[in-house]
Amino acid sequence: MKINVIVVCLLFLCTFQIEAKRFTSQYCEFELPNGWECALEGTEWVCQSTNKQRRKEAIIILAAKIRGKQDDLAQYQAYLKKPKTFGLPDGKTQVSDPKYVKKNSVNGHNWVDALHLASEVPGFYTRYMATVKEDLGVAVTFSVAKDHYDDYQVIFDRIIATMRVFRQKSTKASDFVAKKQNENLVDGVFDAGLDTDANQYNIGARKKGKAGSGGTSTDDLLLYGLIAAVAGFAFFKMKSGKKGKGTKKKKKKS
Repeated sequence: MKINVIVVCLLFLCTFQIEAKRFTSQYCEFELPNGWECALEGTEWVCQSTNKQRRKEAIIILAAKIRGKQDDLAQYQAYLKKPKTFGLPDGKTQVSDPKYVKKNSVNGHNWVDALHLASEVPGFYTRYMATVKEDLGVAVTFSVAKDHYDDYQVIFDRIIATMRVFRQKSTKASDFVAKKQNENLVDGVFDAGLDTDANQYNIGARKKGKAGSGGTSTDDLLLYGLIAAVAGFAFFKMKSGKKGKGTKKKKKKS
């Protein structure tokens, strides 16, 4: 089994070196493997394989915001050291398993690099890369199904090794996210046109809360919205693939 994984990874690396293409957003760039594409959905960039089956295995989400007082490496690191707890649509509670949190220098720039199991999607690993650049906070998340983690670990390592972050002077704050710098990026993220069916999975309910309602916990208020926003969006993207099947089952029972 291990030999097969090694062979697959070596073949991928050879293909990556020959056919990798550079993806560039308004604030970050990196090399994507052949067969992957990125698209802007609302305020987040979403990168996935063009192969329908592979799209269910892994996803990369990028987001940025104008920095507030809660956006710095020390606070990102402190937040990602803690297990994340949230409610699932079936009423159960999910608690993540933090695997590591560390500083990682990539092409001369410092990032907080963390790995959690089941922090956004049950049965998925999510690797968080979070940093600041001038007046920006930037987060990139890499989520992969637990059964495919070994296959994708080397892929994600290679992508991260090519990652660069920058601040384009010509880009306005409104081009990142329509939020004030002291606001949580998560609040209202699904109201911005990312997903009209987010409430079906209670994603918005556990993330945003209403102003003055007490629905947002202390940890959420310190959340460094951009970390949770990209990962929360990953939750929706991975779950939405099952939407059609669930609908069909309900029709048969009625």
